Amino acid sequence: MAFDFKKEYREFYLPKNKPEIVTVPPASYIAVRGQGDPNEEGGAYQAAIGVLYAVAYTLKMSYKSDYRIEGFYEYVVPPLEGFWRQEGVKGVDYANKAAFQWISVIRLPEFVTEKDLRWAVETATRKKKLDCSAAEFLTIDEGLCVQILHQGPYDDEPATVALLDRFLQENGCENDLSDTRWHHEIYLSDARKTPPEKWKTVIRHPIRKV
Repeated sequence: MAFDFKKEYREFYLPKNKPEIVTVPPASYIAVRGQGDPNEEGGAYQAAIGVLYAVAYTLKMSYKSDYRIEGFYEYVVPPLEGFWRQEGVKGVDYANKAAFQWISVIRLPEFVTEKDLRWAVETATRKKKLDCSAAEFLTIDEGLCVQILHQGPYDDEPATVALLDRFLQENGCENDLSDTRWHHEIYLSDARKTPPEKWKTVIRHPIRKV
């Protein structure tokens, strides 16, 4: 059976709909950086997602090619994730999406190296006739965080974030959002096939103890 990150690491991918504190270990990702409104039709964010999935599935299916990845095992491509920030804003201003800076990512299995990713970028670019050169290998060590499962449209997230903030106040912690520690979302639903009221999104914030 193929390795499934959501099932093997349930504590990070399938939290409850109430806040909880977790320590997230370092993980490596395929990453594409950009800025601007993620809802812009044909914009940079949508292009980034296309690149991420092109590279992710090239790696997943590498065992059917002449390229061999050491330690490879079959796995389910993990869900799309995003790290978000806005210059001069502590947290997220959902009313000003054009100001977003983002890093869109898909998690990599531990056996994938930077060399393997370079092969996948070159192969996806050639075979899919899509410029995937923006994809990079990125390792992120999130550390101490608070997270919650949000259900519903993305624009309704402020109410869920308020639950996180209240939980932190009650538990001797505070947000530690900064230039290096960003608002993090994991998208468990396919927004193209699921009605907005049923979208499930993990919201995670870096924190520190007061």
